Formats: sequence, structure tokens, C-alpha cells
Amino acid sequence: MENIVIIGNGIAGISAARHIRKLSDKRIIIISGETDYFFSRTALMYVYMGHMKFEHIQPYENWFWEKNRIELVRGFVTQVNPETKQLSIDWSRAMHYDKLIIATGSKPNKFGWPGQDLHGVQGLYSKQDLDLLEVNAPNKEVCKRAVIVGGGLIGIELAEMLRSRDIPVTFLVREDSFWNGVLPKGESQMINEHIREHHIDLRLSSNLKEIVADENGKVKSVVIAETGEELACDMVGLTAGVTPNIEFLRNSGIELGRGVKVNRFLETNVPDVYAIGDCAEQHEAIGNRRPIEAVWYTGRMMGETVAQTICGNKIEYKPGHWFNSAKFLDIEYQTYGWVFSERGMKAHEAHFHWRHPEEKICITVAFHKETGQFLGINTFGIRMRHQIFDKWLTQEKSVDHVMEHLIDANFDPEFYKHYEANIISKYNAEFGKSISLKKKSLKRIFAMGY
Repeated sequence: MENIVIIGNGIAGISAARHIRKLSDKRIIIISGETDYFFSRTALMYVYMGHMKFEHIQPYENWFWEKNRIELVRGFVTQVNPETKQLSIDWSRAMHYDKLIIATGSKPNKFGWPGQDLHGVQGLYSKQDLDLLEVNAPNKEVCKRAVIVGGGLIGIELAEMLRSRDIPVTFLVREDSFWNGVLPKGESQMINEHIREHHIDLRLSSNLKEIVADENGKVKSVVIAETGEELACDMVGLTAGVTPNIEFLRNSGIELGRGVKVNRFLETNVPDVYAIGDCAEQHEAIGNRRPIEAVWYTGRMMGETVAQTICGNKIEYKPGHWFNSAKFLDIEYQTYGWVFSERGMKAHEAHFHWRHPEEKICITVAFHKETGQFLGINTFGIRMRHQIFDKWLTQEKSVDHVMEHLIDANFDPEFYKHYEANIISKYNAEFGKSISLKKKSLKRIFAMGY
């Protein structure tokens, strides 16, 4: 019987295992040093915040794995030898594979800051990080102040978690506006306001110089590079992005870049070895997408794709149009297609931005200046339908068409307020258009009393 070994039990590895089992009777072995069972990584924050217990974020009952003949091995893979098709677990146990899937995910970035390995310094990625947070910041008596370094999605999640226990937080962001390498100016500024309204000490254009230790080798303070200010704290969260977890492959002969190099079929340069999820790096980016995408749904898609190939139906990985969703404290964010920040905008790209005058609600629509083709949309505080935007992007609809039918893409429940009329009014004024909502859309608004 063919041995399929999967390193990593995140969404990519588990998706591969489940679909290989659906398609075959191959022997499947999953190796993970993080946890015994798969859990939803995106829900870790809710465990710390008290909304769930850890067992609640495990999608499958513990008996699921044995019933489906998926073997689980606890341990860290420390070496891979493709010539003999052997791998080493914790430098002690050896295991043979016929086909190997590398799905080892990411680890928090460290940039050589003095003190970055002190007690009280941590990232937020793994179950071990969650456990460590309960040691470093269980309450405001133990952790009188926390400092978060890095202004991305993980950073704002950690800030929300700590504030849920009334722990004061200082947030060091090197950019002059939050996440403005990704978000257009208006959206980034709105999130700056929202962070501060949640009593988080947001320090923009601020870099970490060093982390200072006390006499016991624990965090005592941080020093801010620009001002030299020494800020007392008991915990430092390093959330300046993640990098593929591939150090154990350095001498394996498997081609590496920032991640494990793969082709469109998720194959490495070594026969019978594949890489998927956060640790996989495309030789050439697919369209506008990044060569490495640390996103939940792309990991799932890669797992499903590689399962087909391993089971004899070789197919190419095709992620389709970019989309993503996240949460900035209590503001929901969705993006479909490409809406670049001002720094990343192409010469042909134009933006339309609308923001509610009172509430933290806004949208930004990107389109081609010359042709009017719709390129993408960001929404904050308004839920949209993925299926509709995916169709409009595929059909290369015009921005005018999108504006006319915007309410048809609205996912919000029946009695939520609708803002489409105000959005279109501003769009018309800004671009000299006379777009109006289609009659069926107007009927929906009038029926709701807006």
C-alpha cells in the first residue's frame, strides 16, 4: 500500500488528507508537533477572549481520524532525505514515505532585534503561542502593559485580545498609517481612528529599537527607535508578518526560496514531494497574486488540488480571483479582486471611495481609467456576496454595471440599513455619471423603509 506522509496538520494538510481518503485507500500519515488534532487557527483569538473553549475550535471529533484511517503522529520532522524517501522525527524516529506533502505553514518574523528571545516576547500563530499568552498576559495585574510590534492583521487581533482583558496596549506601526501598504488612504485612516477609539495607544511611524531585560531575563521595557523613548511593559507581541516554516529542509535538496518552490501542480523539484499552504512558493506568481499566500482558503484549495494529483487526476492549481476577509476590532472587512494602496496602484487604475459621515462604514472600488472595467472592491462594515463579485470579475463587467447592481451583491440581513443610494450619488457627482439603481433594487430599498 502506498504511504502518503503529510507534514503539518493545518488546513492545507488536513484538506489534502481528507480528499485523498475520499478518492483512495492509500495509507495516510499526518505528522504535527503542534497539536494532536486539527483546529481552526483563525479562531484562536476567541479562545483567549473567552468566547469558546479550545475543543470548540476543533472541527472534527477525535474519533474522526481513526474512523477514516488517517494516522496521526505527534512530533517535529527534523530532516528529510528524498534519496531514500526517509524522514526523521525529533532526530530519533525514522519514517518511510512514497509521496510526501509538505504543509508546515508559517512562523512569526523576527528581524534580529536585541532582546527578541527574552521571556515575555512571543508571536501569535500556534497553539503554543496561545498557551504562552496565558502565561505572559493572563490579566492586567500580571501584564500591566503590552507592546505590539507590527501593524498587520495578526497585530490588530492580538490588540483586541489583550484589550478584552483590560490590558493596556501600545501598538508600534512603522508605517505612517495603519496597513497602508495594503489599504488605500481613506480606509487606513478610518482604521487608525477606530484603533484609538478602542483605547489602544497607536504609535505610527514608530520602529522597535530593542527589547530590554530585567535582572531575571524577562521583558522590562522596549526602546522606540525614532525617539529613544523607553516604554515599560511586561509582554511584547511580535506580529510583523510571518515567514514559511522550512528551516528543517535546508540540506534536503528540495529547492527553496522564501518558501518551498513549486510549479503550478504544487510539485517540488524532487519527484513525489509536494508543498502546499503557507510554506509553498510559486516559481512564478499566478496573475496578480503573490507567490506565497498565507491565507486559509488558498491552503484548503491547494490541499484539494494536490489530493487529485496524488490520486491519479493531475490538475493545475487555479486559485481564481483574489478575495479575503478579516476583522478590524468590530469592523468587518472584505475584498474582491484587486484594490491596491496608493503605493501599489498601477498607472491605469482609478479609485472611487465612499465613507459614511458618522459610522465606520466605507467602500473603495477600483476600475480601469480608460475602459471602465471593474477591477475590485474593498468593503468595511458592509457584507458582500462572493459569488456575485466573482462572476462580475470573470465577466469583466464595467464599474457602472457594478454600481447599478451594487445592492444585488449586498449580503446583509433583511432589516439592515442600505447605503447604495448614497454611494451612487457620490459616484455620479465625482465622475460626472448619471447611474441609477435598477428598479428591482429600488423596490428592495423602499420595501425596507429606506
